[in-house]
Amino acid sequence: MTELNSLACRIGLAALGLLGLCETSLAQRPDARTAVVAYGSDASTLDPQQINSRDTQNIADHVWMSLYEIDDDGKLVPYFAESFSESPDGKQLTFKIRAGMKCHDGSPMSAEDVAYTFKRARDPANKLVGSTPGFVLTSLGYKNASAPDPTTAVIEIDQYNPIALGLISEVKILCKAAYERMTIDQAGQKPVGTGPYRFAEWIKSDRIVIEKVPDFPLRKASFDRIVWRVVPEASTRAAELMARNVDIITNVAPDQIDTINRSGGAKVQSVAGTRRMYVGFNFKPVFNTPGGLAVRKAEVRRALQYAIDVPTICEQLLRAPCKRATGLVNPPNDNPDLKPYPYDPAMAEKLLDAAGYPRKADGVRFDMKLQGPNGRYLNDKNVMLAIGQYLTDIGVKTDVEILDWASVYLPLTRAKKEAGPMFFLGTGGGTWSALYDMADLSAPDAITNPMNWDDPKWFSRWAELNRKQPESEQRRVVNEMLKVFYDESPWLLLYFQPDFYGVSDRLNWRARRDERINLVSATAK
Repeated sequence: MTELNSLACRIGLAALGLLGLCETSLAQRPDARTAVVAYGSDASTLDPQQINSRDTQNIADHVWMSLYEIDDDGKLVPYFAESFSESPDGKQLTFKIRAGMKCHDGSPMSAEDVAYTFKRARDPANKLVGSTPGFVLTSLGYKNASAPDPTTAVIEIDQYNPIALGLISEVKILCKAAYERMTIDQAGQKPVGTGPYRFAEWIKSDRIVIEKVPDFPLRKASFDRIVWRVVPEASTRAAELMARNVDIITNVAPDQIDTINRSGGAKVQSVAGTRRMYVGFNFKPVFNTPGGLAVRKAEVRRALQYAIDVPTICEQLLRAPCKRATGLVNPPNDNPDLKPYPYDPAMAEKLLDAAGYPRKADGVRFDMKLQGPNGRYLNDKNVMLAIGQYLTDIGVKTDVEILDWASVYLPLTRAKKEAGPMFFLGTGGGTWSALYDMADLSAPDAITNPMNWDDPKWFSRWAELNRKQPESEQRRVVNEMLKVFYDESPWLLLYFQPDFYGVSDRLNWRARRDERINLVSATAK
């Protein structure tokens, strides 16, 4: 470490109370051919069909190809497929596959690998719970996949789906020969990929390392190695960035932005993210507690909306202004007629009284538990504590329980769907389609419906959306469904998360709104 850098490190880290890292940074600094990303939480699996987290999905994006992908400009572009067509009724999607591609174990790839990928995800014997089987195939209306010849893959769906290609772009193509030899557990630990980087090493709770595939023909990667480090504490991530041990950090804490910008070695990039942050109400019978039963009433859920001062949470805890969300669709595709619930605790108390939940002698109406992670989302722990206090202030005594993201909270919200009866969660969205944002709730049993919400006023309308119709008619149905969501309030509506990335000055890289971290296109300065 040079004398100048050491001084910058000391000034910045002293502001964070982590001066000791300066002395240890020299041995940890990456070389010119290595890029290092620091996350807040570890992966729970490296099986693409078990992944439910954008953090881990970012690693998978480098290790596997998909048929199409969403590029840095937000456009759907061909990847393993050369082209795409659909039958007149929209039920048969045909992909022409590139010839000459290989799996990382050296075996050739063909359309048969595409068909295998989709069939494996849907096979109930595998009991897969990731985004592909739980969200993509459910939202797609997947029925079957086949490979009539080595360069043709056909995906059959139950009805026309206007966002089919976008959903399919999220499916990582697996190598049939390799994955047929592995158990599900083995697939999650030592994967065989198909993309521009191959898996090299996973040290639990520390790092995942991937290495460039030298002869990969479809994408030209700059860095030989990418290291995805696990650094749970936001202040430590900032310290590691300023010490130049890492190149990108996620979820920069708002109070660390100025320190990083003054460090002389890194800057913070901010983007208006597309992740919907909310508190979900879990309607599963396991929560037959007084509080769990209370929030099954829509009038109670609406009352609680008035208890939360979302703009102040954004200003004070996220250090970014925000407009409170009116639903699960990112602006500008949301329903323009819906107005954000205002902060009005008196109204909240009045509505709870009217719903039959007056304060008792001790001032408490009913008790609730709010569960959530620490370090997964921007300032998540403090946001949850603030929400807990807002609810307690109106007589809903709220116990905030912080859980480890990868080992406890993620399985609880996805596989078991038993987080709650209130839980803090963020789900990724987009700006390219209202239907894509709504597709998390395409079916009551979807894995992406951790509330176990089954209101027919919402779910019965999907049949109208999944047929070809004028755009204006589709928009009318979308707006009506969003009004149902607003009134029934299965979520305590919060905000679309602003994203702050700390980026080393040695890196040419641009943050995306959809939280994808693409280092294939990144270069060293």
